[in-house]
Amino acid sequence: MNATLLLVLSLLAAPQAQAAPIAPVAAEPQRLAADTPMSTSAGATFTAPAGWSVTRRGNVVVLDPPEGDSHLALVDVQAPSGDAAAAAAWTAYRPDARWPVQLSTAPAAKDGWEEVRAVDYETSPNEKMTVFAQARRSGSTWSVAIVDATDPTFGKRAAQFRIVLGSLRPKGYTRETFAGRKPHALDAARIARIRAFLEDGMQKLEVPGLSFSLVQDGKVVHVGGLGVKELGKPARVDADTLFIAASNTKALATLLLAKLADEGKLAWDQPVTELYPTFKLGDAETTRQVLVKHLVCACTGLPRQDLEWIFEYERETPETVMRLLGTMQPTSRFGEVFQYSNLMAAAAGYVGAHLADPKAELGVAFDRAMREKLLDPLGMRTSTFDFAKALKGNHATPHCYDVDGKNRAAPLALNYSVVPVRPAGGIWTSARELTRYVQMELANGKLPDGRRLVSEKNLLERRKPQVASGADRSYGMGLTIGRDLGIPVVSHGGALFGYKSQMFWLPDQGIGGVILTGADSGGALLGPFIRRVLEVAFDGRPEAAAQVAAAATSWKAGLAKERERLVVPADPAEAGKLAARYRNGPLGGVTVVRGGGDVVFDVGEWRSRVASRKNDDGTISFITVDPCVRGFEFVVAEREGKRALVVRDAQHEYVFLEVPAG
Repeated sequence: MNATLLLVLSLLAAPQAQAAPIAPVAAEPQRLAADTPMSTSAGATFTAPAGWSVTRRGNVVVLDPPEGDSHLALVDVQAPSGDAAAAAAWTAYRPDARWPVQLSTAPAAKDGWEEVRAVDYETSPNEKMTVFAQARRSGSTWSVAIVDATDPTFGKRAAQFRIVLGSLRPKGYTRETFAGRKPHALDAARIARIRAFLEDGMQKLEVPGLSFSLVQDGKVVHVGGLGVKELGKPARVDADTLFIAASNTKALATLLLAKLADEGKLAWDQPVTELYPTFKLGDAETTRQVLVKHLVCACTGLPRQDLEWIFEYERETPETVMRLLGTMQPTSRFGEVFQYSNLMAAAAGYVGAHLADPKAELGVAFDRAMREKLLDPLGMRTSTFDFAKALKGNHATPHCYDVDGKNRAAPLALNYSVVPVRPAGGIWTSARELTRYVQMELANGKLPDGRRLVSEKNLLERRKPQVASGADRSYGMGLTIGRDLGIPVVSHGGALFGYKSQMFWLPDQGIGGVILTGADSGGALLGPFIRRVLEVAFDGRPEAAAQVAAAATSWKAGLAKERERLVVPADPAEAGKLAARYRNGPLGGVTVVRGGGDVVFDVGEWRSRVASRKNDDGTISFITVDPCVRGFEFVVAEREGKRALVVRDAQHEYVFLEVPAG
């Protein structure tokens, strides 16, 4: 699915902000010193982020981030449909805009809205723009949010966009809250309702297999598997089936730091350079400010820079990953916004590993420290960072959609890229064993037999908010802390190629859970899984099933819409214009291989067939289409008088120049 559409859906699912007195919106630009509750012309309420400017023009409220090159408009209109409302809102906000509609879908209505429409617009890659609209109806009025942003600014400030979009709700809406309510016992009947929800979601999302668990009052009330480990094969997923838990590893890495703090080997407020003198970022001032607690806070101003370890990982080691940090430049001020960084999280684990065993190679030291200090004491004996060991045992195969919208088993190739950065996301684990970690969190650092694994003080330090990551949501140290339902919910998710997972716990109510899936489409189950558990435990409003159904419909519609513009196999005339080889310094080489009618891009570590697409600005893109490698876009260009391919993430551009023959 188009990445922008996926982000639109995630924004719609973001938690809502607390009610507060509504501030007026000035006719002239008003720069906000703090997050500020406001309202639209029709009385819909929202929170405007600190540092942004806000203006009003009739029924249009425009919010501008500090860069000045991006906008979020909130427009109230009367219209017969969500699509008509979005069109009317554009006319009121920016009548000169001419981006065509790429896809219009209907996310599940929630939070007092009676109907929702998400509209994604077609932009050309060289525009470097993120453009979409969300229309939400209450009564006869549509409140339309329009995002008209440059990719770098949207990528940097996505959390602040989430603050606005996640807090937008109808006038007079009373939020659901579970504060002060005692949860029901998760007995057999209630567990059956959660299981039925997952089985239905698996069918709608074509998830071959998953495992999940539920914890209440210190006890595991359910752990088991659903479905199969690989499509077309009979072996069933069970409680001990290993999946890559991806970024859930970050919480375990910060737990290692907590153990080392207990041992007196570090302090949370200690500069990292005192502990690891060669620690260096691309900016000296940022390097100086980074304390231990900042290594996994996503608050240092460093952006995602994942392509460099996804494309070129064969020769990477933990030591080279630490050196790579020295090339990374901040794109926001320290502590200003939430920007997720896998490389910084990897550094957290490796700094801890160095403190645990200063003489060992970083990877060896990390694996040993995690095993001896955490995994074995927790009883996570089959959990491992060793791919070869995991693949010899009971494990699930990754599944991803191909270019024609078919869910298929896929090779692990791209998942090996996490090995050099494994503290950020490399653990293989099972529902049974990851649940033991959740039990320990709920017990504030104690093991089931009463022994203490880590001090309560240092365990809880990781849950202290470091930076806002959305409406009513903050990021601590490798953990997300949400308060959208009036109670704290601590969680983290994980996403690698063909694996999606989530863990959560309610520290005040003694409930927790884990879900591990073997499919990219399983990502649409993660948030609704938490929601469903809370619905069942607290008799909450039934929203989770509708969220999954709408996500499944949108997902498939997005795949079909993407396919319409792709030429598969790639257009031979356009492919014939490509050079045989290209090279980029950080990302390595690309070899163009032709044969059997297909065009294949081989980057060394992995390879994929490519499709071609003619963009609206006349440029040509080649896009990888194989399962679990799908979606990498190479835009044909010319640089320095040579043929070139350009690959981008939100805030970086990488140019591959042709390599002369011979």
